[in-house]
Amino acid sequence: MLLENTTQKQPLPGTSQVENSAGGFGWQLDDWGRVDRFLILGCEGGTYYAGERELVLHNAEAAQRCIAADGLRLINRIVAISESGRAPKNDPAIFLLAMTAKLGDEPTRRAAYRALPKVCRIGTHLMHFAHYAQGFGGWGRGMRKAVGSWFNARPATELAYQLAKYQARDGWSNRDLLRLAHPRAASPSHDRLFAWAVKGQLPDGAADDSSLALIVAMQELSMVGSDVATAAEVIRMHRVPRECVPTPLLRHPEIWDALLESMPFTAMIRNLATMTRVGLIAVGAEATTKIARGLRNADRIAKARVHPLSILAALVTYQSGRGRGEGWIPVVEIVDGLDAAFYTSFASVQPANKRMLLALDVSGSMASGSIAGVAGLTPRIGSAAMALVTAATEANHSFVGFTASESGGYGGKWGGRTGITPLDISPRKRLDEVVTQLSGIPFGGTDCALPMIWAKDNKVDVDTFVVYTDGETWAGDVHPAEALRAYRDARGIPAKLVVVGMTSNGFSIADPDDAGMLDVVGFDTSTPPVLSDFARA
Repeated sequence: MLLENTTQKQPLPGTSQVENSAGGFGWQLDDWGRVDRFLILGCEGGTYYAGERELVLHNAEAAQRCIAADGLRLINRIVAISESGRAPKNDPAIFLLAMTAKLGDEPTRRAAYRALPKVCRIGTHLMHFAHYAQGFGGWGRGMRKAVGSWFNARPATELAYQLAKYQARDGWSNRDLLRLAHPRAASPSHDRLFAWAVKGQLPDGAADDSSLALIVAMQELSMVGSDVATAAEVIRMHRVPRECVPTPLLRHPEIWDALLESMPFTAMIRNLATMTRVGLIAVGAEATTKIARGLRNADRIAKARVHPLSILAALVTYQSGRGRGEGWIPVVEIVDGLDAAFYTSFASVQPANKRMLLALDVSGSMASGSIAGVAGLTPRIGSAAMALVTAATEANHSFVGFTASESGGYGGKWGGRTGITPLDISPRKRLDEVVTQLSGIPFGGTDCALPMIWAKDNKVDVDTFVVYTDGETWAGDVHPAEALRAYRDARGIPAKLVVVGMTSNGFSIADPDDAGMLDVVGFDTSTPPVLSDFARA
């Protein structure tokens, strides 16, 4: 059977389509598909919310059914998605693991606790788990044993780092966890670390225990007072992370110079403003040259796996000279370095290897507001950046804009049908060129059905349609879900649709039962991986 001759009344050959209530065939999600969606998006429906959002039980109803049906299979899925890095946040996996540990049968609970170190890989994760588990029930024997084993299973040197860097989260502290779990220490070093975490004082023998070197260094830093040179030496010698340095010391450039020697790339770009404010980054300074060189290091950028949007957010913030606290004077060498890093990071983006069509809202409102919590990073700049990234990483890509109707009006119910205009966006262009290009186009209403209608009429093969708009998700005479199904029917392609409302507080276009539709409410640095995973899956 040819795909071109397959109607919506037949399943596409070689696919997992199922018959729906109307007699047509689509990609309806079963409970296991909904669990995958929860693990990646944080909810089982067709909407991903950028930013912080509380995970609640009523958003995981399919997971509850899966616990009853096959708890062990669910745990394996939780571990697989958590370890693969597919999800932008690990919290949904931790939430479901806590649920299975508390609501499953005995074999499921035991398996959940055995999986704890695979899902909760750092101290923050463990505290999240305790927070969620507390909501499902108290501390039983299995919980105490699992938490105690989490601490004991780590080599003492690694455990010291975890205890020092992640001391408290979600209303829980290492002291709370150790007091409740009450584990028998796996070694004398573990025993000393437990004593320090619970009592807050160095135990006997700590100074002679190499596993506690970081803890001893923290104690030394708390006692140096105003001796900044000694503090910097301690930081360099023991590679002390910023989180372990007393706050008063962080006002000195010498301290940041010491921290810089072992600072990861992502931490470096997050702290550029602070390092400028305290005077480490200055015109002509040695540290400025060193940092600018690091920003142009392609190998370092690739190793950090930092998305271009994260670098763009850092660039816009740094260039503005203002943040939540005090201001700073941007140094041109750092601005240029961040600009270079933005384009260099394109090579680090894993392509979806799909035929992509991006439909961009080019209306005036896209030039106002902000995304990713960064003042000055407008929806227009963000959508232009995503278009450039797509052009650079996906071999098969198309770009269109929602433009004015043929009559010259805005489009829609009274202004005539909004138009779709192909856009010339290539990886050879710079971001400011694309932003200027989008700003000069006569705009029309954001009819989210039009990209599929246009692609069907022009016989353009597309695997994933992505609409970028601000808060407006207006639909015309044809609902986007119907336009997508008509496109699938006409082209014989299991196409997907994502609608991104970059500054929206909420909308509903995606059919929650259609695995190939997704609404994205808001936009931040965690959003691009969600879009890539959705297109790739």
